[in-house]
Amino acid sequence: MDNLRDISKFWVTGINYKKVSAATRGQFSIQNNQYTQLLEQALANGFTDVFVLSTCNRSEIYGMAEDGSQLIDLLCEQTAGDKATFLEAAYVKKGYDAIDHLFNVSAGLDSQILGDYEIVGQIKTAVKLAKNHGCISVFLERLVNTALQSSKAIKNQTDLSGGTVSVSFAAIQYIRENIKAVANKKLLVLGTGKMGKSTCKNLVHYLKTKNITLINRTEEKAAELAGELGLRHAPLNQLGQHISDSDIILVATDSAEPIILLSHLVKQSKKLVLDLSIPYNVEAAVQSLSHVTLVNVDELSRLKDETLAKRKAEVPKAKAIITQYVADFMEWYEMRKHVPVLKAIKTKLKEIHNNPLFIPLHNNPAHTEEKIQRVINGLAYKMKEQNQKGCHYIEAINEFIATGTNS
Repeated sequence: MDNLRDISKFWVTGINYKKVSAATRGQFSIQNNQYTQLLEQALANGFTDVFVLSTCNRSEIYGMAEDGSQLIDLLCEQTAGDKATFLEAAYVKKGYDAIDHLFNVSAGLDSQILGDYEIVGQIKTAVKLAKNHGCISVFLERLVNTALQSSKAIKNQTDLSGGTVSVSFAAIQYIRENIKAVANKKLLVLGTGKMGKSTCKNLVHYLKTKNITLINRTEEKAAELAGELGLRHAPLNQLGQHISDSDIILVATDSAEPIILLSHLVKQSKKLVLDLSIPYNVEAAVQSLSHVTLVNVDELSRLKDETLAKRKAEVPKAKAIITQYVADFMEWYEMRKHVPVLKAIKTKLKEIHNNPLFIPLHNNPAHTEEKIQRVINGLAYKMKEQNQKGCHYIEAINEFIATGTNS
């Protein structure tokens, strides 16, 4: 599918928090092994330009294709959800609209928590894995890099990401606003991946407590983080005991099935359970327990504070920066379209120079190469400014001949 570098063949399709619950989003989340299989299938089907962005807020697939439905098939074949469910709430964008969407996502403008900068790392990880599998072309790499440059400029030049507002921080805000004397409470954090680490650091920094126990499927990772932050850790086989002992439980695991079950919490003392996982890692039936307050990702993400109000005021500035960077990318794209013509002309000029009938003023190879490049640079500028390929082609040859002979 090398002919699909046409910008009109660039698509994005996906679902996000705006129309779909966390439970449904979880059906279309992509784990690393699924992502690898998807990329391998993409290559087998002839696609060399594709990557998937799967986060707690969205599952999106970007790529070059004749039709967006081809990308939807790729995604749905590797996830638990079915295509019909996906299509009920999916958005499909192509060409310039798809590019604009990527820039907005990269900037955090499309995040459930406005300005959430964690999306940048998620994009980098997704694209790196796709590139390692040969699924990122020059076009797609340039597009993503420009979007990330735009995001960085927005972070540095606006307050769109000012303050600390993320899902993990929203959990800390919730605890701070609803639990008195947090320092006297026992906290349990399940999962020490990226979300778990962020949550632990926020707990220590903002709540000024180290009365926290960490449990992770791989105990060594829990021990490492606990050592770094001065916290306690425990093996997974002691989960039941620590659930019983804790007042507040934060779940940041990435299991396909619930980790905290109804049976863990029946006949327990009053508890607050915060589920930061997608899909949910706390059994839904826990909500039926009167002594347990269960708060999930969607509820946490709806929390509003002054920081979000300030961020909203920065949106116009962010949009203006995106406009400039999109324009820069489109300028690069338009010039890339002229590359084959410029290469052909350069080859033709060299052929003319080497023709026995051509009498050059100088036989210095370096001088000849410099003159040819000067003609090509002038042609490139005119093509960019005036978009008259044919006329400039003839003009470049005439100019070279006129300045390259004694006649």
